[in-house]
Amino acid sequence: MQAMAPVGPTELHQCRLRLPASPIAASLARKEVSAAITAWAIDIDPEAAVLLTSELVANAVLHDGGGTILLTISCCHCQLRVDVHDASRELPVPAQRASLESETGRGLMLVESMSDEWGYYWTTNGKAVFFTLAFPPDQPSASDISE
Repeated sequence: MQAMAPVGPTELHQCRLRLPASPIAASLARKEVSAAITAWAIDIDPEAAVLLTSELVANAVLHDGGGTILLTISCCHCQLRVDVHDASRELPVPAQRASLESETGRGLMLVESMSDEWGYYWTTNGKAVFFTLAFPPDQPSASDISE
């Protein structure tokens, strides 16, 4: 019998954190996502997860209006998921073309291109925008191949 170690956690992990809708929120969110990836021993690119989280939180701060943001990080056997809740009812729409001079407009394009899935859903207090990063497929070890 050949057994392979799972690539990611086999149980659901989740953490939630309320953040101020202020410029410090992105930094706090990046630290929390990085800590979760390490604690849960997730086999994904932590830099991608941190960057995408930062983009979603920055958008929430920009559109929230000064309240609080809820960051939810979850992990199951196949993916990491990050949800960012804010009080805005403004739809998240990737910019088709941001000018070279524009300081905004590229964040959702990054999320769209780097994540395995992204989207939004309405909540009782506004909306949540999320992304997922899938774990790499199980790869046989060298001993599995030689047998």
